[in-house]
Amino acid sequence: MKPIFQSLVSAEIVLREKLTQAHKKFYSRLRDEQGDVPGWVLVVLMTTGLVTAIWTIAAPRLTSILKNSLDAMNGIR
Repeated sequence: MKPIFQSLVSAEIVLREKLTQAHKKFYSRLRDEQGDVPGWVLVVLMTTGLVTAIWTIAAPRLTSILKNSLDAMNGIR
């Protein structure tokens, strides 16, 4: 029974050391990450441009749909 216990303990120690090394390596890489700020700025600007363009085209039609719906609701009373 003792050899099995000793092998389990030694396996746990090896696994714990490997996990500690992986943890340190992961956090050192995470600290070194600078990010891609210009890329995110470009994505935000392009999304804003698309939303503005679509809203400009769709606004008159959406306004008329809302007005017609509200007028229809007033007619129900």
